[in-house]
Amino acid sequence: MKAVAYRSPGPIDREDALQDITLETPKADGRDLLVNIKAVSVNPVDTKLRRGAVPEGDWRVLGFDASGVVEAVGSEVHNFKPGDAVFYAGSIARPGTNSEYHLVDERIVGRKPASLSNAEAAALPLTAITAWEMLFDRLDVKRPTPQGGNTILVIGGAGGVGSITIQLLRALTDLTVMATASRPETQDWVRECGAHHVIDHRQPLAPQVEALGLGAPGFVFSTTQTGQHLADIIELIAPQGRFGLIDDPEELNAMPFKLKAVSLHWELMFTRSLFETPDMAEQGKLLNEVAALVDAGRIRSTATEVAGKIDAATLRAVHARIESGTSRGKIVLEGF
Repeated sequence: MKAVAYRSPGPIDREDALQDITLETPKADGRDLLVNIKAVSVNPVDTKLRRGAVPEGDWRVLGFDASGVVEAVGSEVHNFKPGDAVFYAGSIARPGTNSEYHLVDERIVGRKPASLSNAEAAALPLTAITAWEMLFDRLDVKRPTPQGGNTILVIGGAGGVGSITIQLLRALTDLTVMATASRPETQDWVRECGAHHVIDHRQPLAPQVEALGLGAPGFVFSTTQTGQHLADIIELIAPQGRFGLIDDPEELNAMPFKLKAVSLHWELMFTRSLFETPDMAEQGKLLNEVAALVDAGRIRSTATEVAGKIDAATLRAVHARIESGTSRGKIVLEGF
């Protein structure tokens, strides 16, 4: 089968940063599905791994988001059969989805939204799981904080996670949503996703939040550049608020949050599959709920561009775009 992989980590400007290769098609066993990949999208985690993670074998195939069709099932699979259209975000501990065929545990797989193309569906799984788990499992946004419990600030609203976070908040809660974006086109995108108020993350956040006259938000979700915004977050969040983040600041001193008794929450959507937690199947369930919301017209795909076929040259170009920090929504690739 065709695949795209790398042999040694490093910058994206090398010809061998990502290469087209041929691998043996794997076989489904146990609870695994063998999926014929139709479309994938690229996430920041792909670029981080390519820059720094040494392959355990000769090659490492990246890619997590995928939409495709079940080709075969393992002997212990209960919920899927060959021919089923699916979408999912894979596991960080297994080979990735940048290949013609891919093995994935059925528990973290959802049924593809019927109203979306494969490319549109491939944009959603990783970011939707991340947003859903942060909002409803970590920050518990349906349980109001004593102060500011009806308001949330989403930092990095135009990215993949921010885009779907705003939509889920509007579809499933009554919270007033503030989100950050810096360029006219990204600010417009964030408003299209449903943000009530948009502020510029290139400027100090706390004064802009105060100027809105809504009071201190009880919830803050930082999707990017947390280290740069930490002082502002400490200043602007309500006492007894809840703060969540998903990125990797070089250092994070939690002590300043103590005065306000703010709780700190990390989200990594790979945790359940990495440790095979007892609630691992919750990811498949929530993807089915996301699909139902899409098909009901309550949320939409965050795909903003189909960059081309799934090959090394296209993936190198998309990795470079992701690393530039200027992408909007999700970039997808379709077909081999």
